[in-house]
Amino acid sequence: METQRKSSGDDGGGERGLLHLWQGYSCSVTPERLLLPRPVLQVALGTHHGLLLVEGGQVYSFGELPWKQSPILEQVKPLLENALSGQRVVAVAAGSFHCGAVTEDGGVHMWGDNGAGQCGLSGLSIVPNPTPVALLDSDSSAPQTVPVLELSCGGQHTLALSVQREVWAWGSGYQLGLSAAVFPVWKPQKVEHLAGRYVLQVACGSSHSLALVRCLGPNDVQRPPADKCGHCHQLLYTMTDKEDHVIISDSHYCPLGVELTEDEAKLEAPAPTQGLKTSPSEPVLPSYTSSAPTAQTKGGNGAPAGAKSSPYPDEQAVKDYLQKLSDHTQAEQMAKGGLHTLLSSADSVPLSTSPSSSSGSTLNNLVASCASAVGERVASTYEALSLKKMMNFYLPSGLSKSGVPVGLTGTVPTAVGDNTTERVRQEDSVQAKKSSSTGDIREEEAEGLRRRLSLPGLLSQVSPRLLRKAGRPRMRAVALTPLGGVAHEAQEVLPTLQTEVWSWGHGEHGQLGHRDNMARLQPLCIKSLTNKEVVRVAAGAHHSLAVTAQSQVYSWGSNSSGQLGHMETPSTVPRLAKLSDGIRVWDVSAGDRHTLLLADGDCIQPIIYYSGQQVKEGAEEKNVYVLVLQLGYVSAVFAGGRRCIALSDQNVMGFIASLHELAAAERKFYCKLCNMKMQIIRPLLELALGQVVLGLLQSLAGRFSLLCHLTGQHAASLTSNLRRGRDVNGLLILDHADIFLDSYNEYCSAVGHFQVMGGFHVLTKPSLDFFGKSPELLQRLAECTEENPAMADLLVAFFYLPTRHIHEYGRLLLKLATCFEVSSSDYQRLQDSCSKFEALALQLKKKRKDAEYTFHFWKSFPGKMTDSLRKPQRRLICESSNKALTLQNAGRFSVNWFILFNDALVHAQFSTHHVFPLATLWVEPIPEDNTGLYGLKVITPEETFTLLASSAMEKAKWLRSINQAVDQALNGVGQDTASISSGVGQKLEPPTSRTASYTFYKDGRLKEATYEGRWLNGKPNGRGVLKWPDGRIYTGLFKNGLEDGFGEFLSPNKTLNKNDHYQGYWKEGKMNGLGTYRYASGEVYDGSFQDGMRHGHGMLRTGKLNTSSPSVFIGQWLHDKKTGYGVFDDITKGEKYMGMWQEHQRQGTAVVVTQFGLYYEGAFKDNKMMGTGVLLSEDDTTYEGEFSDDWTLNGKGVLTMANGDYLEGSFNGEWGSGLKVTGSYFKPHLFETDKDKTRTLGRLCVCAEDKWQAVFEECWTQLGCEAPGQGENWKAWENIAVALTTSRRHIQDSPEVLSRSHSRTLESLEVIPQHVGPITLDRYHTIRLYLIKACDTPLHPLGRLVETLVAVYRMTYVGVGANRRLLPQAVNEIKSYLNRIFQIVRFLFPDLPEEGGLIPEPSTNLQDKREPGSTDAPLESPKPGRVVSSSALLLPVLLPRLYPPLFTLYALDKEKEDDVYWECVLRLNKQPDLALLAFLGVQQKFWPVSVPAEGEKQQVLSSTKDTCFASAVETLQQISTTFTPSDKLQVIQLTFEEITQVVQALLKQDFLWSMDDLFPVFLYVVLRARIRNLGSEVSLIEDLMDPCVQHGEHGIMFTTLKACYYQIQHEKIT
Repeated sequence: METQRKSSGDDGGGERGLLHLWQGYSCSVTPERLLLPRPVLQVALGTHHGLLLVEGGQVYSFGELPWKQSPILEQVKPLLENALSGQRVVAVAAGSFHCGAVTEDGGVHMWGDNGAGQCGLSGLSIVPNPTPVALLDSDSSAPQTVPVLELSCGGQHTLALSVQREVWAWGSGYQLGLSAAVFPVWKPQKVEHLAGRYVLQVACGSSHSLALVRCLGPNDVQRPPADKCGHCHQLLYTMTDKEDHVIISDSHYCPLGVELTEDEAKLEAPAPTQGLKTSPSEPVLPSYTSSAPTAQTKGGNGAPAGAKSSPYPDEQAVKDYLQKLSDHTQAEQMAKGGLHTLLSSADSVPLSTSPSSSSGSTLNNLVASCASAVGERVASTYEALSLKKMMNFYLPSGLSKSGVPVGLTGTVPTAVGDNTTERVRQEDSVQAKKSSSTGDIREEEAEGLRRRLSLPGLLSQVSPRLLRKAGRPRMRAVALTPLGGVAHEAQEVLPTLQTEVWSWGHGEHGQLGHRDNMARLQPLCIKSLTNKEVVRVAAGAHHSLAVTAQSQVYSWGSNSSGQLGHMETPSTVPRLAKLSDGIRVWDVSAGDRHTLLLADGDCIQPIIYYSGQQVKEGAEEKNVYVLVLQLGYVSAVFAGGRRCIALSDQNVMGFIASLHELAAAERKFYCKLCNMKMQIIRPLLELALGQVVLGLLQSLAGRFSLLCHLTGQHAASLTSNLRRGRDVNGLLILDHADIFLDSYNEYCSAVGHFQVMGGFHVLTKPSLDFFGKSPELLQRLAECTEENPAMADLLVAFFYLPTRHIHEYGRLLLKLATCFEVSSSDYQRLQDSCSKFEALALQLKKKRKDAEYTFHFWKSFPGKMTDSLRKPQRRLICESSNKALTLQNAGRFSVNWFILFNDALVHAQFSTHHVFPLATLWVEPIPEDNTGLYGLKVITPEETFTLLASSAMEKAKWLRSINQAVDQALNGVGQDTASISSGVGQKLEPPTSRTASYTFYKDGRLKEATYEGRWLNGKPNGRGVLKWPDGRIYTGLFKNGLEDGFGEFLSPNKTLNKNDHYQGYWKEGKMNGLGTYRYASGEVYDGSFQDGMRHGHGMLRTGKLNTSSPSVFIGQWLHDKKTGYGVFDDITKGEKYMGMWQEHQRQGTAVVVTQFGLYYEGAFKDNKMMGTGVLLSEDDTTYEGEFSDDWTLNGKGVLTMANGDYLEGSFNGEWGSGLKVTGSYFKPHLFETDKDKTRTLGRLCVCAEDKWQAVFEECWTQLGCEAPGQGENWKAWENIAVALTTSRRHIQDSPEVLSRSHSRTLESLEVIPQHVGPITLDRYHTIRLYLIKACDTPLHPLGRLVETLVAVYRMTYVGVGANRRLLPQAVNEIKSYLNRIFQIVRFLFPDLPEEGGLIPEPSTNLQDKREPGSTDAPLESPKPGRVVSSSALLLPVLLPRLYPPLFTLYALDKEKEDDVYWECVLRLNKQPDLALLAFLGVQQKFWPVSVPAEGEKQQVLSSTKDTCFASAVETLQQISTTFTPSDKLQVIQLTFEEITQVVQALLKQDFLWSMDDLFPVFLYVVLRARIRNLGSEVSLIEDLMDPCVQHGEHGIMFTTLKACYYQIQHEKIT
């Protein structure tokens, strides 16, 4: 506020918060000015005293202050309350004789009379000075102080509204709303009955309380409606069975007041069961449980009692009821007025349809249920219901809350009697008053007929459970009142209009508004005010007031001095105060017996109205509202006791005037919109209209309602800004301009849609019938000035009227801006907002023009096409009826007419037309090249054609129009967004690459398929989804109109009722590259595709383990068939086939092993063992000869027994089931060894080089080579880079796949290791590191290759494949891998020497280059360089991955030898160290005398065990933890070094070993190391050792180890 004052250019304190004070009303009243040092912010008046809160937070008192230490009888000059100095007070309140203040931090201070505990301090009857009072929340674990927003003080009680929007009370009397047994209540307590509700404001009368509460939204807790009263336990619904009908009534009255028990306190407002909403956008608003025993009638004799707000079935019930009747009647009924319900009443808030909450709808649904039970008998009742039509005739706009015509009140006419006619007459006279809220007055003043329905005898007993069941309605009509505002975000920032007023306390004057004079101990909702958009409440001593967003005032309670402003005395139900037309009230205050109103009139300055007690010579008279006076720019009025006070501001720089003008304009506009809604739009929705027009009109009415609601919220916000801050920062229209812009935009679009579809013309005739030949009302509301306008024009003007308000916003914002310095930020903000609204005004003007242009076009367009082409959103841009555009090469007599809409280009011919959606339309000018033709080439997904323009100008016009339209269609503009520029400075061409959706119509592969995704020049290109009508779906990348790149494909399998699913790479519309195909049958193929077929290396899994034929095939495919080398694992049979295939048949050489240890190698033909082969069984029995079928011998052969005896001859029969033999039996001589017999294994199997060729070919292809080694090195590196980046991009879409280390690996791989000049060791290491990284990620071609090789190797040698006879093949396979990978590495790094080549070491510092313990090639004795070998470079990468299956084979092969060795190791290890050393013949000088143990020397005794050479033993044990032969050799070398160190320490001198000395010591270490599978380790090193190492130092060490192994096996203990 202070900033505001400075910016207004005046630093004096005199222009804000000026105080005018007067007493009562008499003809000669002149308010006096009270002068204070600072502007007054708020005033509170008690019976004889007052409080003033001034800027800076100080509080002054005046009047009678009897509670001070020295009582003051009349304090004229305001007295500063010093006890509050140092506190910044933000709100004050005054009760009859006590005061309260709220400080900035939410603290409460009370003082004054405390006789009834109203100050909240126990033990004092008077509190002389402000004293803090704490509100302690006992609910929380540790009691916390609750901060307070505002206070209100009454006669003997005080209410506080906490920051959590809960109400707290203290003092005495029913008006506390607490279930207290004893008064006074000294300690502030929470009013539990309102817990969980959002309270907006509280007000205290002398002995009653009011609260303004936000309605419950649809998401708030709900509870099924109760069917018994919570207090007297009587049924809420009663049924009386007369002879011919049943009367169902819910007018239960509970004598106990509303004293709810604790657990029922939560029940205060159970919303109706979910689904009672008018529409998804409407919150359900229960007003009170049906158990609220309001006195709804005073006997049924027609004596007036407050009418219930919903005295008839709600719209849903009637709907359900009518639904049971025949379609014909139903349709007729709907046409006549079943759609009354589309808007809530003019002053409504979008609330629950039936304010009587659950009871109403439950009952009505019950009626519907009953109706369904009887069928035809309902017809008569229905005829009675059609009384509704007659009512409509009388009351065209008389719709009450839930929108059902008022005629359906009280009872169904079978039990109505004369009341109805009486009622209609009464309401007719009310209608004449033309109050803007006719519905409400009528409703309040109508007789309180008992709300009951009488039906022809349907059923005599309906259980409450059925009632509850019936309470769940089945369908709803559209509801057109919005939920809490416009958009979601709007709900939070704009004040709510969906409110209820709750009251409690004493009611002897009717001040509670519950239609009776009873007291209420607990808060109860005043139902008739629900839906009235109350924004402020005020309480006088014995009367209450409520102001609505539509600036009307409701008043009720004592009217002894005319303080209610109407003639009812007293009024127990809220009634509208009588005010002349055009007076809009926006602030109220109430004193003991008078009321002050602050209102807008015709002038800018607000007018103050006074009603109530007159101060006149001795007499008191009643008085209805009297115009008092204008006191400048009054921002608030306050009344109390007999006093009146007004606060005004001086109009510095015109700022205050502009703020007032803005608020007044918004209030006026809201009232206008409500009138329009009530008097015109609602009746229009009743008219019999066609489906399409009605739908559009409903959505238009919906948009209108949203706009109207937003305006109401904005008006309320501006009003509260005037009352409180008067500050430019509080203006929502600045911070949230978008909400306003969007609402107007959408509304204008809805009007445009309606207009384009000819809605206004369709409405003309029904409107003429309805509004009569002289539509003055419509003309007045549309502000139309011309004489006798056409009805259609009137309607257009009427619906476009709200958009004129945008200019008003612009004007007022500009006016506000001029109040500030041009350089200030406030000026800038106002200026920006102003220009936004001005721009919107221009845009809406263009929208309106477009809609009119389109509408006139449709009027003149031939009718047949109109129907199919006319759409609400579609607007015409230009058309070629003037022959400006023709089709090239068109026939002489053909008619070609082109029409450009904002969403499509239409090509119309004689009888047909074709629509090309703009999103998938590309246009480009054809260069003229002296042909004199002005051509445009138009490309669409399935057609391309050329259009010829009549001139260069026409060509340019069409090109620009089409491009602009396409661009707007792509940006979603053109319809409902605010970003349309007027074509200036727009880029001329829309992007050639775009996202759009299209359905193909021409015959071919894509017929009727729908594509949604990226396009490029008429072809799908980029990411997209293609769906065929038969259920096939492709999701992935496209190129040039075809699937290309990574994609997923689903294809339904009709017979199995499951989907085939492919995920992988595509090329030119076919599966091509790596992919996974999951067949509906359960088979899964994982591998390469080409031209849509399985081709290359792949794996096929069949079935789960429990199905008939689970099997796995991995190998080469050719044109969808297994062809080439492959491994087939038949899990059910327990056989594994490793060999050649041809067209799914086993054909060629192969090896078969079974789980029973059988081994076959040899020829296959036609899927059978046929030809020469060798068969071995587990016990080494061998057959070598002819086969004719699987495991069937047939022909010549030799059968060799395990002991070497053999049979030679011809054999016949299946192995293992009795063989027929004709031949000779031989027993070989002892000196003939059987070596030559067994050596034959491996001859008849596929040689290692021929295995897995497809895997290597794929790698070469990925590197861009036709055949191994043929291709360009640079191209290979380019392909690697592409593979890495595309894979990375593919993975980035799903980042969870990629670990951080993985992505780092990928980044380092993208750098190609460049090198020029001869190769050096550094370069060699760079290559080695690159290979290790490359093989670490399957995204690199080498990594992919290694991964595949590991997979096939494991597939081959795991499970049944773990057969010792396969060891030689397994070793050869690894060697073959090494050679073939090395070939690829040399292709990538051509400077690498070939196998066995040398890399010279740098001449300096040979030793430094060595990294002992490195995992690379073994360290030989210093040579002049390093030998390059595939095993040194690649085994470290490959072997660790293949180690488990390979080592298993070694262990199986060496099983017998290892067992013998191990037995010996265990035996010898029982010896103590010295004994073992002696036994092994180690020379005495090498025996350690003492060994280091835990830091000290320990003597070696004869019993010492496992201590000698311990370090060497530990080192040797590590041989089992390494993989590659070079690493294992390294371990042996370190062991030798350890032994040498120990011996050197013993001998204290350098020492050279001789083999004779070394061997026994090493043998000791080997024994003590206890390596279980030493034989396997030895064999593995031997088989895979780098050939160049065999003769070096390592070779000798290895030979020593091998000798030890054999020595131990043959060791005899003597």
